[in-house]
Formats: sequence, structure tokens, C-alpha cells
Amino acid sequence: MISLKPRLTLTGKRALWGIVFTAPFTIGFLLFFLGPMIQSFVFSLSELEVTPHGFNLNYLGFENFRYALRVDPSFMRIFTETTIRILTDIPAVIIFSFFAATLLNQEFKGRLLARVIFFMPVILTAGIIAQLEAQDILHRMLAYVADQEDTIATSRAVVQVMMQLRMPQDFIVYIVTAVNRIPDVINASAIPILIFLAGLQSIPSSLFETAKIEGATAWESFWKITFPLISPLFLTNMVFIIVDSFTAPGNSLVTYISNAAWSRGIYGVSVAMTWMYFGAIALFLVIVFGFISKHVFYME
Repeated sequence: MISLKPRLTLTGKRALWGIVFTAPFTIGFLLFFLGPMIQSFVFSLSELEVTPHGFNLNYLGFENFRYALRVDPSFMRIFTETTIRILTDIPAVIIFSFFAATLLNQEFKGRLLARVIFFMPVILTAGIIAQLEAQDILHRMLAYVADQEDTIATSRAVVQVMMQLRMPQDFIVYIVTAVNRIPDVINASAIPILIFLAGLQSIPSSLFETAKIEGATAWESFWKITFPLISPLFLTNMVFIIVDSFTAPGNSLVTYISNAAWSRGIYGVSVAMTWMYFGAIALFLVIVFGFISKHVFYME
């Protein structure tokens, strides 16, 4: 007898499992996020007036967006500065995370302790600990003075070495900027290091054994085996770092948008700023995903 039951291909089964695993997010988005997002967009097109009985909306069209772009004295400046700073930090975070994970994947004494130390920024910047540090004025002043002294000394040394090597000026500026922000880079690298480390440990050891038998050097094995197989995680970490950096609590633009609503009382303008910020993040993600996905290798 001929079976009438539909049989899924391997590609179809993978697509089905993809739908199953993403179903919780899809359901949660439709139930809890879609409605508030639509309502916030309505707020961005209106003047929101808080009353003792709730709020009133007066439709303004795109006036709130025009105000944020052309009238507000600081939004575009802070937006530009924040975007440039984050885009400058992203390559440094990716490079540091990857090579730190590569080092932590080696066999050496104290490896467990080293992994704990690299993950400490996640704990120290979370919840109540971050709030206590933010309120410790003396600690912040001492840290600021120490950072300024270290930054000046480090920057001079780095610039002198790179100028002797006759490196391009733009490259020197980027390196100096990255060195000056080493604490921020380390804080942002904890989760990406774990992701890279998990990927490195998932590579079959038989591939390296085969390459060694064929006479490949460790450097050749790194570029021909490790780097291609870990390339999908570069895309994962890039998306994570972009979202995490643009939405971090210490982000000056996030603070400015929040103050626009709760300190200045311009709720509609604040929501309009949020939507423009959201659009910028989405655009960056699309560009990064479209560019990196073309160079990602997936082992079937």
C-alpha cells in the first residue's frame, strides 16, 4: 500500500523545529509586547497629558519627531556621540572576547579561576551591586582620578610605539580610543567570552587530530578549522553586543530619553525619541546581519 502520510524532508524537519523553539518568543511577543508597541507609537504621534483620571491624547502627527530632531538642544548630539562610541567599542569587544575565549580554552593551571574572573563583570554590574557602586561618590571620584592618570600614561606609550612603526593615523586614533576604554570593553565581554568558549569546546577534536596527521601547523588549524567553525558565533555576539550596548542602563542616551519623560514632562517627545532610537538599532542589526551572514560557515 502507498502511504498517504506526508513525509518531511530533513530541511523541513529543521524548519519545523525552528518554529517550535521560537514559538515561546512569538507567543510572548504577540501577547505582551505587540499591544504596548502599537500604543507607544500612538503616543509618539500625540501630545500626552497626564490627568488625575489617566491621560489625554491630542494628535500632533510627526510634530514630536520634528521637535526631537530640530528643536531639542541635546538629543541629536547625545544620539551621535552614543552611536559613535558604541560602534567604536564593538570591534574591540569582539576581538578581545574571541582571543580571551581562545586563551581560556587552553589547558593550564588555574583555568577555572581565570574563567570566574572574566565572568565577574556580569555579577559586579548587575542589580543592587551596580546601584551601590553608582551611589558611592568617593569611590567614583577616586576611580575617575586613577583612570585619568592611567589613561594619559597608557595613551602616550601606545602612541609612541605606533608612531615608530609608521602606522596610519586613523588606526592609531582607533587603538588609543579602544585602550582608553579597556574597562568598558572588559565589562561588555563577559557574555561574548562564554559564547565563544562554548563554541570552541563544541568543535570535534577529531578534526584537529586529522589536520595534525596531515601535517598542518597550529596556525593553519586555527584559520582552517577553528575560525570557520566559530564564525556563526561572531554573528551571534555582534547582535548581542549591539543590543546590550544600545540598551545598557548606563547609556547616556537612554538616561536622556527617560529624563525627557519623567523630569521634563514631554512624554510624547520622549516616546518619539525612543522610536527613532529603536529604528537606529534595528538598522544597525540589519546591516550587520546582512554583511556578516554572507561570510559565515555552517557545518552541515
